[in-house]
Amino acid sequence: MGVVNITPDSFYDGGRYLRPWDATKLAEKHLSEGASIIDIGAASSRPGAPITDPREEQERLLPSLKMIVQHVPNAIISVDTYHASTARVALENGAHMINDISAGSIDPAMLETVARYNVPYIIMHMQGRPGNMQDHPAYNNLVKDIALFFSEKINMLKSLGVHDIIIDPGFGFGKTLEHNYQLLANLEYFSIFDMPLMVGFSRKSMISKVLGTKPEQALNGTTVLNTLALEKGADILRVHDVREAMEAIEIMAFYNNNK
Repeated sequence: MGVVNITPDSFYDGGRYLRPWDATKLAEKHLSEGASIIDIGAASSRPGAPITDPREEQERLLPSLKMIVQHVPNAIISVDTYHASTARVALENGAHMINDISAGSIDPAMLETVARYNVPYIIMHMQGRPGNMQDHPAYNNLVKDIALFFSEKINMLKSLGVHDIIIDPGFGFGKTLEHNYQLLANLEYFSIFDMPLMVGFSRKSMISKVLGTKPEQALNGTTVLNTLALEKGADILRVHDVREAMEAIEIMAFYNNNK
């Protein structure tokens, strides 16, 4: 999954792809390098970010979404949003799936919206909201607490007739540095749900804090974490750098076929 951020304030590439043509060229680049899905987001979810007004989000999103749909017709397009109204508008303008960092917790209408349009839905675990998620996150049992969260959300979605669900443990969302690595060490636990597992480490602070670098220098660390996640059962890598992620996937596939 190749990331296209149409935001002025995202932690890594905020402001680079605000113009629809720039976003479209990035989507084309992701696909040429091997991405299967393009994930377009118009609201930053960096730590400390406020909840974005849905009208502002849609004003950013729609011109780029429409251009990408027109110029990259073979792309499977995911829209990263926690607003049901934005999901509805996106799906009516060519998006194929919804990626919700709150799993319906910010906007309860999201679950019914996904059910109505009968599209794949990515549910991510986040403790709190972007604005406060890093204010001393705590768990009774990290992995079991997240699994319980997924179990409850999956049951709600299935009751609405939604069965095409992808789960994302939410690295960096309401988790300390130690939580993130504990979660990675136990990633295979989430195979109990028998659903595709997505991970997003790309250039995040869980790399920069260990290495003492900035996001711009975190590509190699991203590849290391992606490789570990693939070994532990990850099905989808959400990344800013598709070529490097595809190399990790190809090498892991060759390794697994020859061990």
